[in-house]
Amino acid sequence: MTEEILITQQQLQDKVKELGAQITKDYEGQELLLVGILKGSVPFMADLMRAIDLELEIDFMQVSSYGSGKKTSGVVKIMKDLDADITGKNILIVEDIIDSGYTLNYLKQYLSNRGCKSLKICTILDKPSRRQVDLTPDYRGFEVDDLFIVGYGLDLDQKLRNLPYISWIKE
Repeated sequence: MTEEILITQQQLQDKVKELGAQITKDYEGQELLLVGILKGSVPFMADLMRAIDLELEIDFMQVSSYGSGKKTSGVVKIMKDLDADITGKNILIVEDIIDSGYTLNYLKQYLSNRGCKSLKICTILDKPSRRQVDLTPDYRGFEVDDLFIVGYGLDLDQKLRNLPYISWIKE
């Protein structure tokens, strides 16, 4: 079902360590709240939070603009909001992939209106060729081509998230 491996498990681990070191440096002496976007960010966020050498908190949101299909609907729906009060906090949204950008653009505005001190985005994968809004991640692991990506949290109808590498599905 999947095609060749695009990004190996070792490449992912190396990139997460690099991102963690940069985030640690950028937020030195400050507190940080990582906000994972369920469900796809879970493997990346688990690895990333262990690679960040800071006092940090974590929380999760579940949002959707896809439903059960492969294409975004463009309509963002919040299914689980944050438990934490983010007033005055440094927020780092942790995402598996940025595609059209609709979801993260919406979340950026939504969370910024709640009084956070700062808000940045970290994604393991970026697909700028599909971007429909002006959005650039602050921390980016890998740029990927316009393929249907699976593995390391990314799914096809909730399956294949557990692959320890990044692959793709032929459409």
